Amino acid sequence: MAHFDLFVIGGGSGGIACARRAASYGARVALAEAGRLGGTCVIRGCVPKKLMSYAARFADRMTALPAYGFDLAPPPLDFRRLLENRNREVARLEGVYLSLLENAGVRLLRARARLDSDGRPPHGVVVDGERHTADRVVVAVGARPVLPDIPGMEHAVTSDVLLEEVYDLPPRLVVIGAGYIGVELASILRALGSRVWLVMRRELPLRGFDEELRLAVAEGLVELGVELVPEARVMRIQRSGDLRLVETDRGILEAEMVLVAAGRRPVPNTRGLGLEEAGVRLTLDGVVRVDVGYETNVPGIHAIGDCADHAGHGLDAHQHDLTPVAIAEGRALAERFFHDNPEVVNYETVPTAVFAIPEAAAVGLTEERARALGHRLRLYRTRFRPMLYTLPQMERRTTMKLVVDADSDRVLGCHLVGDDAAEIVQGVAIALTAGATKRQFDETVGLHPTAAEELVTLYRPTR
Repeated sequence: MAHFDLFVIGGGSGGIACARRAASYGARVALAEAGRLGGTCVIRGCVPKKLMSYAARFADRMTALPAYGFDLAPPPLDFRRLLENRNREVARLEGVYLSLLENAGVRLLRARARLDSDGRPPHGVVVDGERHTADRVVVAVGARPVLPDIPGMEHAVTSDVLLEEVYDLPPRLVVIGAGYIGVELASILRALGSRVWLVMRRELPLRGFDEELRLAVAEGLVELGVELVPEARVMRIQRSGDLRLVETDRGILEAEMVLVAAGRRPVPNTRGLGLEEAGVRLTLDGVVRVDVGYETNVPGIHAIGDCADHAGHGLDAHQHDLTPVAIAEGRALAERFFHDNPEVVNYETVPTAVFAIPEAAAVGLTEERARALGHRLRLYRTRFRPMLYTLPQMERRTTMKLVVDADSDRVLGCHLVGDDAAEIVQGVAIALTAGATKRQFDETVGLHPTAAEELVTLYRPTR
């Protein structure tokens, strides 16, 4: 048995960040993880998806080469080699995480942990039959998707398969669901050569994003060749030989692969951790209830990331289930308890991106949310063809929108669709976090010729 100042349950990005930061201040830290290090983001999420999106962008831009003097036939795609190289990089990153923990002095226990506590610190944690104690325990076990109740689901796959396994590029693909995952993978595989249908419950993809951003993404997907099936309900999925038949109330679609990316409400991996026995309050879905300091009702037991309830921060359920948010929460905990630094996470200006074709990114309030909160608004919008596409005469467009409070002149939100949207929005997020006004945007000299300079030349409100 060993005693620790901090025991972290879960080796995803949030748990690793918390453990490393606490150890850097001299705390005795242990981390338990039975699976792969890095969590969903590194193993079967952001990282493999972004690597595949690079390949998709190469393929998409091939059509522009002749206008720039390159008379090259598009080379054949070795899709399986792409996936093998992707997986090799993911494995390398997993090894990096292991080295970071070891170099920080964190004791890594490669087994599932379970609380063994009567609700009073120090709390007991059992790992592989051995009981340890800790003054503080952080639960950072993430969440898993729960798939919709569609007959024939066994004939479909989830994004875990597309982002972890090695498979042949499907000639035809039906994607059910138009959130982050559905839009990204639909556009990536379309750019790489698949015929793709995107089945959506609503008229536009990306529910929760600004309405104009959603419209611009939908238009870009259609231009790419993704076939949208809006306002459709999937009745069942059947198999006929090598084909999958997706029956909707709009007709039947045939494809070699069906990806289900709809209704994947996250359910925390908290069952069987001993939280209830320790007296920790959970929601019916198993989400851990925490206060603004990420502490549960049991002193010394905390939760961060996707498994934590953010209602204490005034956020909707799962509104910010994002990897950088979990990392920020883990570091804030470590700062508070081991560095006497009352650091807080600013949830108002968390940027987010959809690595699709077209790429979309946003930070701050949507127009719809800002109006619901009672803001009187000025809206600035532009839509243009980036310079890259002028020579090949391609009808690609970039859309930019600023949401400004008319009374304070503060920029409340920024929404982009187009090349490098995520890179641009990351910089804008700094300005919004600092409370930038529209006048300060106007006083900033643009960097020419760039797409980003348009954000500081929007002088006339569109509405």
